Amino acid sequence: MSHRRSLPLTVLFCLFFPLALVAADTKTPPAKLTAAQIVEKNVAARGGLQAWRAVQSMSWTGKMDAGGGDSTARSRDFVMGKRHHPTKTELMGKKNAEKDEANKQVQLPFVMEMKRPRKSRVEIEFAGKTAIQVYDGSSGWKLRPFLNRNEVEPFTAEELKSEAAKSDLDGPLVDYAAKGTKVELEGSEPVEGRNAYKLKLTMKSGTVQHVWIDAENFLDVKVEGTPRRMDGKMHNVSIYQREFRPVQGVMIPFILETAVDGYPSTHKMIIEKAVVNPKLDDTVFAKIRQ
Repeated sequence: MSHRRSLPLTVLFCLFFPLALVAADTKTPPAKLTAAQIVEKNVAARGGLQAWRAVQSMSWTGKMDAGGGDSTARSRDFVMGKRHHPTKTELMGKKNAEKDEANKQVQLPFVMEMKRPRKSRVEIEFAGKTAIQVYDGSSGWKLRPFLNRNEVEPFTAEELKSEAAKSDLDGPLVDYAAKGTKVELEGSEPVEGRNAYKLKLTMKSGTVQHVWIDAENFLDVKVEGTPRRMDGKMHNVSIYQREFRPVQGVMIPFILETAVDGYPSTHKMIIEKAVVNPKLDDTVFAKIRQ
């Protein structure tokens, strides 16, 4: 019997920041650089300081993984309005089907819009319904019809804390000193077969985050995400991003993969289109209206 577990759909409402991953040889030891030199090379590899300072907004569209049976199958039945009363035979068949469904993931269309400072809006299409999460830089709201919740809800205190701790759309290393962030080099270690510098970032708030920078191309290979409470316990989160492409002078990842400690499955966000500096009015990030 399979005990594979999938992340709840609500966990997928998260924001990511630029990283990278490409193939390389780990036999060559990393060059001896200071933390400041590594950050300088990272910013240059991602398009340069001036290019990122010119980015005021961004939008991504694509598909993201969601799974499995517990969140997906039951939610699909609800939003599609199924009210059939099954027979005993049908119930037995449904139980077996739900076991199989629990090991599956589906890909859902999404739109993510971001604007300085730290404003964000995410919309996910699911079985004809639209789930929305909005953060205006200080307050947040969510609408989750896939969980039978058709009323706009405010962010929890934990969700607000998580959003406030996230970096702006340029990531944590661009203008890090001006942001009040202290960066230290903790050494190097392999990440998915590549040598990487491990940087410790201490934010102005005191929050600590680690980022791993590829020792060859100086793009981000791994970043610590905000720990998540699941099954009553806190789990560490790691975010990997791949297939960086230039968009209007800056490098943007087109595949982002999130892994949560203790969960065998990972979840990908596949970006199909990225736009730099789209026109986004502040009303886009206002409280959701139904």
